Order: sequence, then structure tokens, then C-alpha cells
Amino acid sequence: MGHDGIGEVTEALAGLVSDFKGFRQQITTEMKQQEERLTMNYKTQRPQLATTGIAEAPHQKAMDAYLRSGDDDGLRALHLEGKGMNTAVSAEGGYLVDPQTAETVKSVLTSAASIRAIATVVNVEATSYDVLVDHAEMGAGWVSESGSAAETASPMFDRISIPLHELSAMPKASQRLLDDAAFDIESWLAGRIADKFATAEAQSFIEGDGNDKPTGFLTYPHVDEQSWAWGSLGYVATGAAADFHADRPSDAIIDLVYALGAKYRANGTFVMNSKTAGAVRKMKDADGRFLWSDSLAAGQPAQLMGYSVLIAEDMPDIGADATAIAFGDFGAGYTVAERPDLRVLRDPFSAKPHVLFYATKRVGGDVTDFAAIKLLKFTVA
Repeated sequence: MGHDGIGEVTEALAGLVSDFKGFRQQITTEMKQQEERLTMNYKTQRPQLATTGIAEAPHQKAMDAYLRSGDDDGLRALHLEGKGMNTAVSAEGGYLVDPQTAETVKSVLTSAASIRAIATVVNVEATSYDVLVDHAEMGAGWVSESGSAAETASPMFDRISIPLHELSAMPKASQRLLDDAAFDIESWLAGRIADKFATAEAQSFIEGDGNDKPTGFLTYPHVDEQSWAWGSLGYVATGAAADFHADRPSDAIIDLVYALGAKYRANGTFVMNSKTAGAVRKMKDADGRFLWSDSLAAGQPAQLMGYSVLIAEDMPDIGADATAIAFGDFGAGYTVAERPDLRVLRDPFSAKPHVLFYATKRVGGDVTDFAAIKLLKFTVA
């Protein structure tokens, strides 16, 4: 091959190498641009995805600082930004707890052995909750095609007002414990508050006198079922003083169930304390079968004659004139009204060297349908 041929080949190879370098550079540039676009998309979308998981972090962080050291600057800032409230419910004041702590308290109250678990629970923003109850039979009748319709009875409405009362708890902790970063202050506080609230609520919903506390259903007048009237609770007598009937102990339980109207009976629940439950679960029917049956599923209530049983320790023991067992549709018969917010005020002065946490919540409760609850009374028939 001559010099001209070698030169042409060399020139062709040089052009090929140049084209290959240009192609490689183009590919590299496009890949870099693609990577930049992906990175930009990731950075743009990532905060949006993470927001749902950390939405409450500022409130929780600010609350942690307040509970540990009394630094409320973060909570005040949240208030100014409209993300939180520090307005006092009462003269003592307080800050809204973070949603996670409030939800923990709420879940404990709901699962506690309290009338709350079977009653109707409503959230209100006012200082009271009004219920309109129509407890009259309006009546109905058949009408012929050519006949005139007879006038039916007018409904009778009762307005039941449930005022909200302040429920408080005051757990305390040492400042040294609060300074320990490993100490989970929110979980500790939620547990202590929930325990105190649950105990106070359970007692008030049963026998509260209505003075600065809910009105318990047992505080209303008890009358024999045969002479029952609105505003009182009807009872069925056991036929023996301070005990069940010696020969037919289960008859009183059966009579109690069927004293309740059919429209309420489908959602009926027995309420009694552990001592009474211990006596009732020994009862058998005429064929020797136990009336009481334990639940086969964990966490589910036991059943008596096919109806759920709520063990409420604040119910009275079996005794003379005691209404130790209640049966009814408590969803219709009793209403719990509450404000959804839970507030806490830090007090480092009253119990030095400990720090008190004054937690408050507003709750009310009252009977809203006197026909929906019946009682078993241990007295001479």
C-alpha cells in the first residue's frame, strides 16, 4: 500500500475515534442530565412523603421541652403560628398536650372497665351537651279508603342537658428523673393521667351525684318495674333479702332480661362487680346448664344468657336493698359528653423537689333514656 493509502486509512481511523469520543461524550451528558432530573424529583417529593410521619413532631418536641424544663417558648410559638392552643380552660390554665399523648390517654379510657365502653360518647366544643328525647308513643292506626284518619297523640320531648365538668389528675416526678434523656416523659405522663382519669370516670358514671362530676345512673330513683315512670329506673326484685332466691336463683336474672323492652334487649349488656359475678356464674338453668359462659376469644367479654357482661367494680355488692346488677342498652340509656382536648400545666413549686403536672379534661355524663336500663334489687319481694 502506498503512502497515500496509508494516509487515507489513518485519516479514517482518526475520524472514527473522534466520532466515538463524541458519541461517548453525548451518552455521558445525557446520563448525567437524567441523573440530575431523578435527583431533583427525589428531593422535591421526599419532604411531601415524610410530612405525614412527622407532622406532629414540632408540637411533641415543644411539649417535651416544657415538661422537662418548663421551657414554653416552643408551645407559645406554635400558638402564634396557629398550630396549637395555649388558651386556658380554667383559671389554672395549661397547654394542649401533643396528639400522641392525648391518643394514648383516650385509648386507655375507651378500653377501661367503665360505662364509657358501652355508652354513647360524643365530642363537644361547648360547656354542655343537650339531648332531645321523645319518650311518648305517637300512635298509629289503620284507615279505610273512604274513612277519615283519627288524630294520633302528640310526641312529648324532654330536653336533657349534660354539663361538662373538669376532671383532673396531678402526677409528680423528680426533676432529676426529668433531666434523664432516656426517660420517656410523654409515655409516663400519659399512663399516669389515663389511670387516674379512668378510675374517677368509672365511679362517677355509676354513682356520681352530678355536683362537679357526671351524674351516675344509680343515683336516680329506683321503682318497682310495675310502676315505672320516666325519670326513674325500674327494678326487678330477687324475692329474697340480700340474696338470690334459695330455690330459683336464676329466675331473677331471667325476669330482669325480659323487663327490658325488646327494642333495647338486642343491644343489652349486664353490668356488675366481680363479687356479684362470682355468685352469678355458678347459676344453672332447669336443665343443669350454666347461664354464664366465658368468651372463647381473648379480650372479649363473658356472656350471661347470651348477653355481654361488663365487670365494673364500682357497682354495689350483693346486700339488702342493693341494686347490684344492671341490664340495659347503655348506648341508648347513657351518654358521655367530653371535650377532645387534654391540657397540662407544669408546677415546679408546690412539691419541691418534685414537679407536679396538673392535667385537666372536661367530661360529663347522664342518663338519656330511662327506659333503656333496668336494675336487679336484692330485697324482699
